[in-house]
Amino acid sequence: MHMNRRALLGSALALPFIGSQALGQGFPSRPLTILIPFAAGGPTDMIGRLLAEGMSRELGQPVAAENATGAGGTIAAARLAQSRPDGHTLMIHHIGLAAAATLYRQLPFSIERGFAPLGVVSHTGMALVARPDFPARDLPGYINVLREQGDRLNLGHAGLGGSNQLCGMLLQHAAGRAATSIVFRGSAPAMTEMMAGRLDLSCEQATVVAPLVRDGRIKAFGVTLPERIPGFDVPTAREQGVDLIMSAWHGLYAVAGTPPEIQARLATAMRAALRDERLRQRFAETLTTVATEAEATPAHHTQFLASEINRLRPLIVAAGQFAD
Repeated sequence: MHMNRRALLGSALALPFIGSQALGQGFPSRPLTILIPFAAGGPTDMIGRLLAEGMSRELGQPVAAENATGAGGTIAAARLAQSRPDGHTLMIHHIGLAAAATLYRQLPFSIERGFAPLGVVSHTGMALVARPDFPARDLPGYINVLREQGDRLNLGHAGLGGSNQLCGMLLQHAAGRAATSIVFRGSAPAMTEMMAGRLDLSCEQATVVAPLVRDGRIKAFGVTLPERIPGFDVPTAREQGVDLIMSAWHGLYAVAGTPPEIQARLATAMRAALRDERLRQRFAETLTTVATEAEATPAHHTQFLASEINRLRPLIVAAGQFAD
């Protein structure tokens, strides 16, 4: 059988398209894994496991949740960066990934170019808290005390790149003064010290501090989302005239180079999981807001990640604190 050059060329050009289409239609071909950069039992772990459960139902394959902890979440990120771009390995990560783009100067992968953002999953507000006898009545007063006393106050967090450390950095930027940083092995020991009156300040996820605030064991002066958090009656920073906005948001990622058809399939499965009533109830119980349908898209997530990297970079550079 004889084919002319034009027919051969047309067949050759069609092959990548046919292959890509077939790859999308045959996906997933085996179980998937969602890498979780932080320890079991924490907020990221809870979100990742609920997402895995919902996506498994939508994709018709098991989705395992695997904790790959260490190095501020960059161990999981490195695992994803080295994975095959076939959509079977994913990662859930929070705002710390945006910070890591500046905090870690010698990563063997690029956070801006190494991943395929699939969609924002959730938002969690941070609460600006203090010891029970802290001498302020509202958030402007809280910031004024920090401005006046500076490093005579101590500020607790759980290490560079964590949401509480990033929020504390924004707080100090708003005050124009730095407190003395105290690093704890997690939020629980920090809150124990705050309840005892030995830790002055912190900026913690609202879900962590809400029971302590309700019981009067610590004080809360503001939350960092644009609107109040349902179930946590604390005014926002914005309504108190303080420009301090931060969400401890989470997003889902594939590795760069994953075919667009597979990215779209994963994003669709993610949005279906976010509609699940059990997930939404659990999020509400932990003062976590489900991302909107518009936010839970690759396009929005890509733009949002870039904007968060650009927002945090000058603050991190000015603070002069790097992880390497």
